[in-house]
Amino acid sequence: MKRVNLFIVFLVSFIYMEFLYKFLIYDHIFRMSIINMILFLIPLSLLLGVITNLSKSTKINKTIYIVIMVLIAVWFSAQYVVNDYFNFTLSLSDFQVADQLGSFMDKVFVEVFKRILGIIGFFMPLILTLIFHKKVNFHHREIKNNLILLVVAIIGFALYILGLNIGKNKSYSPYILYYQINDVALNVENFGVLNSFIIDLNRSIFGFEEKIIKVDNPLNNDDGGNTPKEYGYNNLDIDFDTLIINESNSVIKGMHEYFQNDPGTLQNEYTGFFKDKNLILFMAESFNEVAVKKEITPTLYKLVNSGFVFEDFYTPTIFSTIGGEFQELTGLYAAGTDILGKFRGGDIAFPQGVATKFKEAGFKTFAYHNNSASFQNRNKYLPSLGFDNFKACNTGLEKVINCSIWPRSDLEMINATVNDYVNEDKFMVFYASNSGHSSYDGFNSNQMAKKNKEEYLASGLNYSDRVATYLAAQMELDKALESLIAKLDEAGRLEDTVIALVGDHYPYDLYLEEINEMADYKKDEIIEVNHSNFILWNSEMDTVNVSKVGSQIDVIPTIYNVFGINYDSRLFIGKDILSTEGGLAMFGNKSWVSDKGAYYSSTGKFVPKEGVDVDSEYVKQMNQIVLNKINMSRKIIMNNYYSKVFK
Repeated sequence: MKRVNLFIVFLVSFIYMEFLYKFLIYDHIFRMSIINMILFLIPLSLLLGVITNLSKSTKINKTIYIVIMVLIAVWFSAQYVVNDYFNFTLSLSDFQVADQLGSFMDKVFVEVFKRILGIIGFFMPLILTLIFHKKVNFHHREIKNNLILLVVAIIGFALYILGLNIGKNKSYSPYILYYQINDVALNVENFGVLNSFIIDLNRSIFGFEEKIIKVDNPLNNDDGGNTPKEYGYNNLDIDFDTLIINESNSVIKGMHEYFQNDPGTLQNEYTGFFKDKNLILFMAESFNEVAVKKEITPTLYKLVNSGFVFEDFYTPTIFSTIGGEFQELTGLYAAGTDILGKFRGGDIAFPQGVATKFKEAGFKTFAYHNNSASFQNRNKYLPSLGFDNFKACNTGLEKVINCSIWPRSDLEMINATVNDYVNEDKFMVFYASNSGHSSYDGFNSNQMAKKNKEEYLASGLNYSDRVATYLAAQMELDKALESLIAKLDEAGRLEDTVIALVGDHYPYDLYLEEINEMADYKKDEIIEVNHSNFILWNSEMDTVNVSKVGSQIDVIPTIYNVFGINYDSRLFIGKDILSTEGGLAMFGNKSWVSDKGAYYSSTGKFVPKEGVDVDSEYVKQMNQIVLNKINMSRKIIMNNYYSKVFK
């Protein structure tokens, strides 16, 4: 009986698994890059076919085959579950922040079970091969034949490399992704899971340096000539010329040149608007604009619709909470879990860190989190940003709030901590909230939702169970803010205190259709699902509407400007949203939104805003600007760059 060659088994299996993954994750299956994917799978299958026929023992060959297929099926399954649930793509560097994933272990089995059919699908090639193993050739192949297959594999890989040149000059073409950009999400989408893994492995071992390509920046101070001449730049007196002359490291020297050539952002009519006022800054767990309902979250509704009202703000979801918090607190883009791992170590210098700058201005700083202090290493990176007084659920906060439930109460945290700082002359406070955390699988799955159940039901809102659970959990944040405002008022500190709040990410534990159930318009899963609110509010100010695009990385530069903090805007990737520079929000797969429209990297489509007309050069320039900003964020952390500038 003629047996099927293992090369054919591998090739058919891999093509099937890649197409299954595309079907499960993306809304498109067939793309030109499918050619590159198949051209890669051919030599890979030939190579594995050789490896699984090396032994003279068919039993050993079969065992090698099983091990290979199990590992590959597990990797496909892991990518599927993580991408479908967290909306990000696994990379080898993600293991540096494994505890972020570990915090969801209680949901792992639930999420795997929800996707069990897809997971079984990835194991089907192995299952079928084992069922029909007698028809598969596991027998030893002569060295001569193996050498021929290896030569064919080399030729196949050469054809794959040549195939990368198809459409090489297009934005995010396979050629550019392979040679110029390090983006696992785009690689998986364009090359496939297996090819992306090999690329990721190679770059993890040998490194990969993205290049900064200079282009005209369409965003720079796009004020239409309306900026008064008396406004200067929010820049410090940094002697970049001397830094460049004295720097021997080519990477650091290139960074000096990049920031020297950035003009920075101009001051404006709101520079120093809140000077000498106190600041209470929140990172609100899973907060999103869909949670703002007048009936059940009236305080959030008031804060969102008064003060500074940012109408086009985004919280790009990049590796869950740690990504959102990193972006909010540093003004940098979360350009990979490797930089998040370094950030969490607390060894990166942040001379312009938010608490450090406020301390320089005479403020006493505090930070609180109603979860463990060591989770995600907040006990390390918050001090690196200048926070002196950090209290969490194993460093004192557990004595004054209930830390034995999940999630924990933001209201309890506020009530237990306000007296720590409210009588200080000048204070700056950071709260990392917890009440809005998942699970949302019914009121009994979430202690905050259970606590607020009756009040939610009395509101008359009629959402599905999981949506109702999410909203009831967010009600606790609303009550915390209500209590905070009341206590500040009671202490006579409300007028001279500013409340700022931004979410870490959208509630990705909900499905897109569940989020759209709450939304005022239909959101897509790449950009608009991340559309949210940035609260910047003081009880005494008039409402100021801001239409410019902004995101988490713009929070700290904006705060520095309105508080009149001396800082260097060139050294932040985010920019003051109130400045004249054009707005920009960047997302996990290098899609972006500017004041002129939205660009979707996976399709290469730019959707202009109504009444806006741009040419292809604008899109090309903006794509490079986005790449440069993301690349520079990575370089800042990986090279501890600020320590080189502020010696």
